[in-house]
Amino acid sequence: MMQDIVQKLLDEALEERSDLFLLDLSISLDNSIKVVIDGDNGVLVEDCMYVSRAIEHNLDRDEHDFSLEVLSAGAAAPLKMPRQYTKHVGRNLQVKTEQGESFEGQLKSVEDDTILLTWKTREPKPVGKGKITVTKEQVIAFVDIKEAIVKIKF
Repeated sequence: MMQDIVQKLLDEALEERSDLFLLDLSISLDNSIKVVIDGDNGVLVEDCMYVSRAIEHNLDRDEHDFSLEVLSAGAAAPLKMPRQYTKHVGRNLQVKTEQGESFEGQLKSVEDDTILLTWKTREPKPVGKGKITVTKEQVIAFVDIKEAIVKIKF
C-alpha cells in the first residue's frame, strides 16, 4: 500500500516537472523510501528538494512512519534508460553489450532505439610499413546494451 501511495505522489510531481524522471524507487520493510531521479538537464539540489517535498508533505506521519531519501543518479552510475543518453552526446561512454562485446567511444548520436559510438584507433597501413589512425563507429541497439557508463575525464 505504501508503495502505491508513494508512486502516485511521485507520478504527480514528475508530471509537473517533465524535465525530471524516475530511475528507481525502493521502499524497505521499515518504510525507508529511496528515490533516484535524473533530469534532461541534470539534477540540482532544488530538484531533489522538490520531489522530496512532494512526497513528504503528502504523507501522514501519524499513519506512516517513514524515512525519505531523494537523490540523483550520480556521475558514475550506469545509464539505465534511453532518455539518459541524450544529455551525454559528445561524451565518452564505456558500453558492454549482451553479446559480451565492449566498446569505448564518443557518443555521437541517439536515435529512437540505437546509439552511435565513434573512436579513433591505430591500424597497420594497407600497403607498406607503419600505422595510420582510422575512425571506427558502432551502432548499438538499446536492447543490446547490458551496461553503459559515462567515462569522466579529469
